[in-house]
Amino acid sequence: MSNGILSTVIMVICYLVLAPFVGGLLAGLDRKFSARLQGRVGPPVLQPFYDVLKLREKEAITVNKVQDFYVLCFFLCMLLTGAFFFGGADLLLALFTLTLAGVFLVLAAYSSGSPYAQIGAERELLSMMAYEPMVLFSAIGFYLFAGSFSVSEILHTPGIAPIAYLPLVFLGFLYILPMKLRKSPFDLSTSHHAHQELVKGLSTEFSGSTLALMEVAHWYENVFLLGFIALFFAGSHWWTVLIAVIIAIVCYFLEVLVDNSAARMKWQFALKSAWFLALILGFVNLVVLYYL
Repeated sequence: MSNGILSTVIMVICYLVLAPFVGGLLAGLDRKFSARLQGRVGPPVLQPFYDVLKLREKEAITVNKVQDFYVLCFFLCMLLTGAFFFGGADLLLALFTLTLAGVFLVLAAYSSGSPYAQIGAERELLSMMAYEPMVLFSAIGFYLFAGSFSVSEILHTPGIAPIAYLPLVFLGFLYILPMKLRKSPFDLSTSHHAHQELVKGLSTEFSGSTLALMEVAHWYENVFLLGFIALFFAGSHWWTVLIAVIIAIVCYFLEVLVDNSAARMKWQFALKSAWFLALILGFVNLVVLYYL
């Protein structure tokens, strides 16, 4: 086995094994940081792990079997998304798999028949419509930077990091990141906090091991999103990767700060503002980069 294939296998295994621990730890720090911002002590940092283990012991009560199947597909697509990305494969393939995961989550909510879950599913679709243009512009920006959609080739492109060529695309991606993390001001479909008029939105009808699987899938998703942010700052040298990881974590907690200081916006504002910034920041940056 060549060194390239071996390193790819190692990165994929590391993602599959370590991502749920990193994602759960980030969720615990999120709760702790949010509690401190609100003048509370907050739960232990390991509380998300306790919650998932407790959910695993509970009986999974679902409306029908197809609901569990869609959640399983959502989980598997999240595994594939991160495996493609951290394995250095095609970035577009990873993003298309991420979108497919979101579609399965929406189908799972629709299949429950609950009015709260169905409204949450509709809002999740609106969120997807809002953030997908900016995500696509980000992928195109990386292609213009490296001449390839391959994550490994983007990382090993000589010269300075992609952020020097894609500053406006990065700002646009930061703007739509709360939609992917389901945080205020764009936690339209569901929320980790008890301030939704939709109860729990698209996850209302999930419980037990099914809800635990969904939560772990979100941990995988958060790790992938942090990796995507890090890609803007990473280069061929190991120390640039370290700096990129630190910046990605800082961006995550910046989103937590916004989540605790901003009110939830209407879906109309989310859609219009995301498309406007995608056109202004993303498109302008790509045009300038194309003619450089």
